[in-house]
Amino acid sequence: MTDANALFDLTGKVALVTGGSRGLGKEMVLGFARQGADVVISSRKQEACEALAKQVEAETGRRALAVACHVGHWQACDELVDTAILAFGQLDVPLSNAGMSPVFPSLHRVSEELWEKVIGVNLKGAFRLSARIGTIMAEGAGGSIINISSVAASQPTPVEIPYGAAKAGLHGLTVGMARAFAPKVRVNCIMPGPFLTDISKAWDMEAFEKAAPRTIPLGRGGQPNEIVGAALYLASSASSYTTGSIIKVDGGMIYSPS
Repeated sequence: MTDANALFDLTGKVALVTGGSRGLGKEMVLGFARQGADVVISSRKQEACEALAKQVEAETGRRALAVACHVGHWQACDELVDTAILAFGQLDVPLSNAGMSPVFPSLHRVSEELWEKVIGVNLKGAFRLSARIGTIMAEGAGGSIINISSVAASQPTPVEIPYGAAKAGLHGLTVGMARAFAPKVRVNCIMPGPFLTDISKAWDMEAFEKAAPRTIPLGRGGQPNEIVGAALYLASSASSYTTGSIIKVDGGMIYSPS
């Protein structure tokens, strides 16, 4: 009989989470640390990363390193990897969660700067980090790369087309790198639906709650901690035969991920 606790045990592993200081990223950082992993917490705000690192160490006793990084910049991604490897000597679970979807007035007024920023943060950074860390892991003891996309990758609304295009690219990146780094490295993607993180404070919640029962089979937005189970599955040996997969965690909102 397989021990469920052993399946999800991350003791001896080092996880790196971008966009890790708040929202879904914060919950996944805490989830990894509670299962025994040391963690590298990265976002653009050093102070926020440091605050969570202190929380992780106080609550779990695991080591936590805070590293500010703008993943839309190639060199910054390289520096993040180098800093993490220098501190821990290994990386086992890189998770690309950094994302952004800025508001734009209309499609024809989307600027080149906005387009490049959205592609940079949501797709370019994930590519560079996966390419660097995946190569290291494939030449070493292996590991598990996790990407975080969005239901916008499959069914973008008119106000999130650049974001949806970038996240759809992340799906292709996931499948391609799963093949490139096999068999020692697994690469998978979680596709979240609407989660009630701090970002949801900008939503029209009255309209959302009215629409949720007819647009989301479970009838509600997700709570941030509801992403953790999928992340732990992909990070651990529980998913040892899972790679190149897009896993929906969306309350049933999207029926056929692509």
